[in-house]
Amino acid sequence: MTTTAYKRFRMQIDLKRRSLKPVRLPEGYRWLPWRSLLLERHAQVKWRSFREDLDGKVFSCLGESAGCTALMKEIVGQAAFCPAATWMVIYQPEPDWPAVDCGTIQGVTRSGGMGSIQNVGVIPEHRGLGLGRALVQQALLGFIQAGMGITVLEVTADNIAAVQLYQSLGFRTIQVLYRDSSTGETMTEVEAESRISKWPRRLSGR
Repeated sequence: MTTTAYKRFRMQIDLKRRSLKPVRLPEGYRWLPWRSLLLERHAQVKWRSFREDLDGKVFSCLGESAGCTALMKEIVGQAAFCPAATWMVIYQPEPDWPAVDCGTIQGVTRSGGMGSIQNVGVIPEHRGLGLGRALVQQALLGFIQAGMGITVLEVTADNIAAVQLYQSLGFRTIQVLYRDSSTGETMTEVEAESRISKWPRRLSGR
C-alpha cells in the first residue's frame, strides 16, 4: 500500500487584537445556532462539503457520511465542545420555501484560553458567496464570547483557497505539520520523506 504524507499548516489568530462585528450573511441565508438535534444535519453538510474535495481524500472520515456522523459525535461529546462557536448556515429565500443546509463549522476550547476550529464546510452549490468567511468570523465571535484569547486551526497546505482565506482574516502560520494518510498521526518532515521515498512523491494537504 502506498504511504502518503500530507503537509498541514497550523494557523493562529490573536482575538485580543481583533475588533469583530456581527456577521451578516447574503440575502436569503440565515444562521442556525447549535442544538443537539442538529447533529446529523451538521454531519450531512460536512459530508456534502468534503466528499469530493481534497480533505475528503486526506481524511477518510470526511469522505463518508457515516464517518462525518461519527466525527460530529466525537466533537460534541468533548467536555470542551463550544456551542457558541458551532453554527450552520441555511438558505431559505422565502418563508414558505424548504430550508437548505449549506454551511457548517464547529469549535472546541483548549487550555490557556484557546479556541480550536474543527471544520469549515460549504456545499459546492453555495460556494463563492463568502459563506466560508462568514462561518469563520461567526466562530471567532463565539470564541470571544466564551472568553478565548486566541483561535487555532489546521489546513492542508495544498488547499490554497482556504489558506488564503484564513490569511486574509488575520491567521498566521505558526507550525508546519506532516500527517500519515492512514493514521492521521504527525511525523517529522524527514520521516514523511522517508516513508514516501519508494513511492511517487506526494506531500500535500487542506
